[in-house]
Amino acid sequence: MGSGLNFLDLILEASFLVQLVMLALVAMSVMSWAIIFQRKKAISEALTNAKRFEQKFWSGIDLSKLYNEISSRSGNSSGIEALFIAGFKEFARHKKNSFQSASIVMEGTHRSMRVALSREIEKLESSLSFLATVGSISPYIGLFGTVWGIMNAFIALGEVKQATLQMVAPGIAEALIATAMGLFAAIPAVIAYNRFANRVEKLESHYINFMEEFANILHRQAATQIEAKANVSA
Repeated sequence: MGSGLNFLDLILEASFLVQLVMLALVAMSVMSWAIIFQRKKAISEALTNAKRFEQKFWSGIDLSKLYNEISSRSGNSSGIEALFIAGFKEFARHKKNSFQSASIVMEGTHRSMRVALSREIEKLESSLSFLATVGSISPYIGLFGTVWGIMNAFIALGEVKQATLQMVAPGIAEALIATAMGLFAAIPAVIAYNRFANRVEKLESHYINFMEEFANILHRQAATQIEAKANVSA
């Protein structure tokens, strides 16, 4: 950098197209970091709420009481609570029909919980596709800016009789900044995407395990109640 140019000078003196590439990469990086912090908070809260709810669920509390307690809260339930609400609500609705077998009751309950599970996972995976996109295309966008900048530098060199390293260095340096920005945007996005995808996968497995255990409890209740009704009618 014998010319005395600093990092900011290189950006300001770059060609208009290279500046647009840099601006796009900066915008993508800012949006990625905003999503990273937002997703980190959302996934951490989902894990914390799941642990808190399961602690209460397995404490021996009456399921009807737990259902009424969650339903009375303002706002929609989310996470593992949403699975519980969907399953218990459908179970209670089917249970009113004394002519339905336990398998029919559980089929509807399971279906309702699977729909709720799909919605909750979709919420957790929200915006992760953007991180994946930034991680995959940012280096190429930066490389495009670099190639364009270097091409312009060599075209400018062709217009002079005697080329020196001092003449070509700033042009190449400003072009390489675009590649550096592309990597700066891509690396955190890829790391965050892989980490969040792994945590969402673990949460989904956690939700499925709870759903199956909850379904077993409801199945035993349904079988017991149907048997009791059959004995009374007999």
